[in-house]
Amino acid sequence: MVKQWLQKNLKGDPVLWGIVLMFSLLSVAVVYSATGTLAYKSHEGNTEYFLLKHSALIFIGMAFMWAAHKINYRYYSRLSLVALVLSVPLLLFAFFWGSNINDASRWITIPVINQTFQPSDLAKLALISYLASMLAKVQLQVKDWRKTLVPMMIWTVAICALIALTNTSTAVLLFATCMLLMFIGRVPFKYLATVFVIVIIVGGGALAVGQRLGTAVSRVEAFLDKSETPFQLEQSYIAIATGGVVGKGPGNSDQRDILPHPYSDFIFAIILEEYGLIGGASVLFLYLALLYRGMVTVVNSTGAFGGLLSAGLSFSLVIQGMINMGVAVGLGPITGLPLPLLSMGGTSLIFTGISLGIILSVSRTDSEFKSAAVGAAAGINAKVPVNA
Repeated sequence: MVKQWLQKNLKGDPVLWGIVLMFSLLSVAVVYSATGTLAYKSHEGNTEYFLLKHSALIFIGMAFMWAAHKINYRYYSRLSLVALVLSVPLLLFAFFWGSNINDASRWITIPVINQTFQPSDLAKLALISYLASMLAKVQLQVKDWRKTLVPMMIWTVAICALIALTNTSTAVLLFATCMLLMFIGRVPFKYLATVFVIVIIVGGGALAVGQRLGTAVSRVEAFLDKSETPFQLEQSYIAIATGGVVGKGPGNSDQRDILPHPYSDFIFAIILEEYGLIGGASVLFLYLALLYRGMVTVVNSTGAFGGLLSAGLSFSLVIQGMINMGVAVGLGPITGLPLPLLSMGGTSLIFTGISLGIILSVSRTDSEFKSAAVGAAAGINAKVPVNA
């Protein structure tokens, strides 16, 4: 009975569903551990406050994931431009009048529910979808710069620059994903170089007039200066070193009370402390498995748009995960990027769920198309005499 219900309601790549479920279970456990003390201090001893809130958001995110996977992915091509146009005023509103958290106005508080929302989450999803749609439409005219370079360049430059006003690391990540997607979409190298130069110039200007130039410069300088270790990174090293191979066990972290943002930016350090090298390697394996299943969806896609869309969203999630884990172990300058599917978040969990739902939609729609084609072929063959 349960198996039949799952087969009927959870379409697409079953392995990807399993990966998301494992991420979700681990996220609940680690966030509960990392926020216990914070919840006790800020919510009158209610240590389960963030556990319940985060669990509810994960459930909502998976509900959006389920809804997104039920929609034929081709509809997202039509919605991408609308979402892009909508994201521009939202990003500007966040910059001028948004909620200021950690010296950056990158959030908009939604009335009534009092939940913050990052317009950059919508902009990332919209831009990747739009680029995949444009690249799919001009595959036979990919060297025509007027039809390929200009519209993609305008939107890539505009969105990345607007995000850079308040969030340097997200802008850089999105730009890298867009360049990779255009490379996969066979955009000539000279056009890619043109986009790169223009984005660097415009993005640099946006960074200069925005809110994060000083923070970005100081973090890069701190990373290059090996004579002194930043406090966050020092505490992350302690958590990793004391975790050893098997870790201290779930809920036994000591650095969660000292390490800044142990439930988001440095949640990987808490995973290594509590679950050890084995737990950290398992998380890395899950991200690589997510990337692999995303690439399987690309290979099996019957259309260029589905393949490019799945590739762009898969790379965006996995690259962000790799950057977060790299920062925790000292391989890159400190950023504000959370660990996808694991860090505590708000509406970011919803947009992550939508991204995964779209990948599953590509897998589901193409699988159903192939099944229908095979069924039609079998029906035709059945009418042909054996000795014909």
